[in-house]
Amino acid sequence: MVFLIGSKTPHYDKHVEAGARIVDFGGWDMPLHYGSQKEEHHAVRQNAGVFDVSHMTIVDLKGDRAREFLQYLVANDVARLKDYGKALYTCMLNPEGGVIDDLIIYYMSDTDYRMVVNASTREKDLAWIREQAAAFDIDVVERSELAMIAVQGPNARELAAPCIDAQYREAALALKPFFGMEAGDWFIARTGYTGEDGWEIVMPAADAHAVWDRLLAAGVEPCGLGARDTLRLEAAMNLYGSDMDETISPLEAGLEWTVAWEPADRDFIGRAAIEAQRENTDRRRFVGLLLEDKGVLRNHQKIVVDGVGEGEITSGGFSPTIGRSIALARVPAGSYDRAQVEVRGKLLNVRVVKTPFVRNGQIRIDV
Repeated sequence: MVFLIGSKTPHYDKHVEAGARIVDFGGWDMPLHYGSQKEEHHAVRQNAGVFDVSHMTIVDLKGDRAREFLQYLVANDVARLKDYGKALYTCMLNPEGGVIDDLIIYYMSDTDYRMVVNASTREKDLAWIREQAAAFDIDVVERSELAMIAVQGPNARELAAPCIDAQYREAALALKPFFGMEAGDWFIARTGYTGEDGWEIVMPAADAHAVWDRLLAAGVEPCGLGARDTLRLEAAMNLYGSDMDETISPLEAGLEWTVAWEPADRDFIGRAAIEAQRENTDRRRFVGLLLEDKGVLRNHQKIVVDGVGEGEITSGGFSPTIGRSIALARVPAGSYDRAQVEVRGKLLNVRVVKTPFVRNGQIRIDV
């Protein structure tokens, strides 16, 4: 029996009922696994799994200057969003160019956007957003009354479709990747954090239990934070607080692709700082690593590049799909494909590889 006093999602009772191991995550009582993290991982790669992500923070932004505000607030350019429901992944930076958070923005209209930000950064994110929004007369509304699940895997949409109201089902199945849509009082998006196809579904908390039960009855595996982490690591998706934080810019976290440098006159927060860093050819690289010796790669282990310098693993662990240990790491500038990692006083050999490691069930690196 586990006694915790953190915040509880609308699905919490279902986790306890299923015998989940409950842990604290950013102040929330969340399932780590339901018995076998490895089996949950494989279920998502091979069939379908469902995650409770109700701890994520949903924020609706409305106002005549909403687009102008977001062009100032985040590093990617929301002016690119012209089609209803289109999603944009971006970083929200501080003036020094560090990452306050990474988030997704959905375009509903030029005056109406939805943001989904991380659970562990909720309070500072909301405070920062509201502080910056004051000059733009934007309504910032946290939607804490909603529940959210992620149904992920090659068969996820097919198995979850019967849960969706019949009048919206066909449109939901027709959603393109990185698009969302309103479905009555639900919001359905073809997005995720696993490297597999699927939906993230926002719904009233009152619907949470029935939908969870229906998914499990359809053969969708309940999955916890453990499998979520190994899946996102294989897909080389960054984790805030590990791979980047307020001292690390997108350019040193493998996220330069999320920065819109054009138009050149768009003055977003942190732009001057990361433009200066962009000119620095000696800035650190963000790479994938594959362990070639026996052992396990873990966060914060030291990387040694002979004749070049040292780096650090930001996210590391065993890959159930590959059967080897993998990692994301920040390493010194330079061109090299071999390095060593210090594990319990020994230097183990690693190969620098192009990420992602796994995507859509397929291993993408040479092993």
